[in-house]
Amino acid sequence: MTCAACQHHVEEALRSTEGVESARVDLMAHRASVVFDPTRAQPEKLVEAIRGAGYDAVLPRADASGLDDRHGSAETMGSAWIKAWTMLIAGAVAMLLAMPLGSEMGAIDHALMRALPWLYALPPGVLRWTLLIMTAILMVWAGGSIFSNAVRGLRHHTTNMNTLVALGTSVAFLYSAYCTVRPAGNRQVYFDAVLLILGFLLLGKALEGRAKRRALAALDSLSRLRPMNARRIVDGIETVVPLDEIRPDDHVLILPGERFPVDATIIEGRTSVDESMLTGESTPLAREPGGRVLAGSLNYDGAVLCRAESLGEATMLAQITRMVEQAQSSRAPMERLADRASSIFVPVVLGLALLTFIVWMAVTRSLSLALANTVAVLVIACPCAMGLAVPAALTVAVGRGAQLGVLFKGGEALERLAHLDAIVLDKTGTLTIGRPVLKSVHATSNFAESDLLRWAAAAEERSNHPLAHAVVDYARERGLTWPPAADVQIVPGRGLTATIDGHECLLGNQALLAEMFIALPSGVSPPPDGVTRLWIAMDGAVAGYFDARDALRADAAAAVAMLRHLPSEHAGGRDQGLRVVMLTGDSPAAAEPIARQAGISEVEAGLDPAGKLARIRALQKSGLRVAMVGDGINDAGALAQADAGIAMGTGADLAQEAGDVLLLRTQPSAIPAALDLARATLRVMRQNLAWAAVYNLLGIPLAAGLLYPAFHILLSPWIAAAAMAFSSVSVLTNSLRLRRWQPASLLQPKAG
Repeated sequence: MTCAACQHHVEEALRSTEGVESARVDLMAHRASVVFDPTRAQPEKLVEAIRGAGYDAVLPRADASGLDDRHGSAETMGSAWIKAWTMLIAGAVAMLLAMPLGSEMGAIDHALMRALPWLYALPPGVLRWTLLIMTAILMVWAGGSIFSNAVRGLRHHTTNMNTLVALGTSVAFLYSAYCTVRPAGNRQVYFDAVLLILGFLLLGKALEGRAKRRALAALDSLSRLRPMNARRIVDGIETVVPLDEIRPDDHVLILPGERFPVDATIIEGRTSVDESMLTGESTPLAREPGGRVLAGSLNYDGAVLCRAESLGEATMLAQITRMVEQAQSSRAPMERLADRASSIFVPVVLGLALLTFIVWMAVTRSLSLALANTVAVLVIACPCAMGLAVPAALTVAVGRGAQLGVLFKGGEALERLAHLDAIVLDKTGTLTIGRPVLKSVHATSNFAESDLLRWAAAAEERSNHPLAHAVVDYARERGLTWPPAADVQIVPGRGLTATIDGHECLLGNQALLAEMFIALPSGVSPPPDGVTRLWIAMDGAVAGYFDARDALRADAAAAVAMLRHLPSEHAGGRDQGLRVVMLTGDSPAAAEPIARQAGISEVEAGLDPAGKLARIRALQKSGLRVAMVGDGINDAGALAQADAGIAMGTGADLAQEAGDVLLLRTQPSAIPAALDLARATLRVMRQNLAWAAVYNLLGIPLAAGLLYPAFHILLSPWIAAAAMAFSSVSVLTNSLRLRRWQPASLLQPKAG
């Protein structure tokens, strides 16, 4: 594929195949994502459909080498550069040789005659035939693929950029060849234009290929993080084996300076780990026995023995790579305009070229001048820049986000994130560390506190709720053991019920007690500020409670201040910052101190999942575009309802989060970073589309000669080719600026 028209033709070929529900083609990565019914269409049938449209395709392989597969090996790229520069040099030589063939002698001709008298002494016939032979050989050698692709497209009744270039250069070459074979007067020949057009086209494609590889470099760097081999330990004997031979529960040794080959748990040794390529967290993290390590992370300073857990495609590295690849291949809503334009662009240009030829012939009666302007129109109107405008920016932004620990699920999610008026934050695990510490146990009945703690630990042992971890950790620190719990039932946002030692046990907040019609004991003082209270009831009566305290994350207040100073996109409120709201299931006593510390004035506490969902809907009904930031199952409904869902979290369950954006770093500062990167990307997309549109709106009329003779030099076909190549490269270069985007560029809070 060479342009947006190619992308459109391949998509149409796939969509028209029986059994295909949807197809999306990525011009940047040269990949197609197809949703199809395997009972009606096999993958091989999809490949046949693409080949039937005049293109080629292969099914993806597990051992594919990433960028080399999509944009050619180093040898292929080297050949492209050689062909490009050879054609440009040959074009310059052809321009020199064609100087004596001009119909008029200008100042340049007189100067050249004095410098190279032998050139003007050569017979015109010799010069013409030399140019003809040289151009024909180089056209076949360097431009053969362009002409064969154009012919293949015509055979399948499709047109693309190759059609325009092949038609323009063929017309110029055939006319020049006719003038050579049947000379009459001083007819102008365009061999130099043919060589320079192809040279600039090839140079543009070489630059474009290099820019694409740089744009996709983040994905390539992720794919190269996983080692090929691993040190497996069996009965104390170390053996280096291919990574594919490692199985779950195998013991693997990782030495200092090596990358972890699998997701694993450390069983011996201590070290520090660099997970920056996966989570964006640049600070080395300490790991000791029981600690979890991720495939692709770097082991700094200690040899550790690990037990393999997630392997291959199940590792966090593979999940991140897959999500980044899917996001880069996605289609942003802004791209739809370019898609509609590209589907009719080439036929329209062919019509304009024909009109240009007719008008110039009618006005000037000069076949040479009419051909020159027609070729210029065909060459300058390349739809490459239009096709690359949005996907180039999206690809670079998704890759840059992945390097910073921000995973956008696609172009649509990124655009939604750039148009927000309010942001809703969960408390536990988002603004706070999410690992509350149990401070005290209180019995309100005849049960001993140790028994209450044992039963609570038994019920909470298999729960992932932060309070559950606090209870279990507290019980273990005191050396308690507990019986297994039966019939454990989770009540989302409220607590759980279980059967332990024959007792009906209930653990949860005050709302759950009210639902079960369990009265609170009298004389119990309310929880202190910042404390979350967990009640325990045995056999239908309150038996005691546990008080836990969570801590605000270190960067939470700064992140909220940044969010408040990011401009709102809401009509009439562009000078205001984002509206920041905190929603939590905790009690007001636990929520309000955290909100004050974070700088949030709008707080709603005691909400269950349905309450959070209702609050998001209420904000949307008021005309606001809302983002929800959460970290747990309780937030899934609100994340899905929000205009943009941002999931905080780490661990292997990351891919199952409901958000549009996934933050690998559990730091609130990643939230404004994600928003600011999305807005920067949207600006680049708009700049690219504006450039592509203005380029064609100005370039085609200039090439057609509407401003003749004031801009007569712009009518030259080879200058049109240079401008065409520049348009695509400029769009990619502008997009590559996002590779250098830094979170430090965030808008800082203003004084006062």
